[in-house]
Amino acid sequence: MMTKTTATEPLITVKGLRKSFDDHLVLKDIDLSVYPGEVVTIIGASGSGKSTLLRCMNLLETPDSGEIWFHGSNLAAERVDLNRLRESIGMVFQGFNLFNNMDVLDNCTLAPVTLKKMSKAEAEEEAMRNLDAVGLSRFAHASPASLSGGQKQRVAIARALCMKPDLMLFDEPTSALDPEIVGEVLNVMRGLAEEGMTMVVVTHEMAFAKGVSDKVVFMDQGVIAESGAPADMFSNPKLPRTREFLSRYLDD
Repeated sequence: MMTKTTATEPLITVKGLRKSFDDHLVLKDIDLSVYPGEVVTIIGASGSGKSTLLRCMNLLETPDSGEIWFHGSNLAAERVDLNRLRESIGMVFQGFNLFNNMDVLDNCTLAPVTLKKMSKAEAEEEAMRNLDAVGLSRFAHASPASLSGGQKQRVAIARALCMKPDLMLFDEPTSALDPEIVGEVLNVMRGLAEEGMTMVVVTHEMAFAKGVSDKVVFMDQGVIAESGAPADMFSNPKLPRTREFLSRYLDD
């Protein structure tokens, strides 16, 4: 198992980030740093800007202004090779985004072969290793359409890992799942955290945020209202708005 790093330099840093859709300002001067090996969970009410922030971090959304520093480059300012960027930043969505016209293994090898120019054999070896890690190697030749929601999401995680990313972004990865299969996806994510994967997770799963995070970020109306260690955020939030949001969980 990898141990948590004590790196002094952030892996990714967001400075003064602003994003609007038409005349609606969604992100207002966001500052956020994520260090290697750190698990940062972003919580908050629907519409608070959580997913937009995450999507700006790998340029699925283009910021209006601000900076996003990753591996020495300001992604928001420089001409960025998006394919190269997305080799280093994995993304897992709410809706799986698997290709139903390909089997599970081909879903996992497509990007490494196309973007990283891996050989088919090397890509398949890496894919099987990651499918085994999420407990789905026996479904390598299954159609995604035949899988449960939880299995699809675990395939999506394995697919992202096949690019050997430095950073994994999770956009509410369990929100589309039936409650009884949420746990199987969260268990995979816990395993990644224990192995030292750097992760930013937008989630409504408060037990995961409390138990796995190194830092919890509470967003409210487009700003980071409060952030801190899980123990502080869940036992003694500073702001009334944070306490109100967390009130149903604080008694636990």
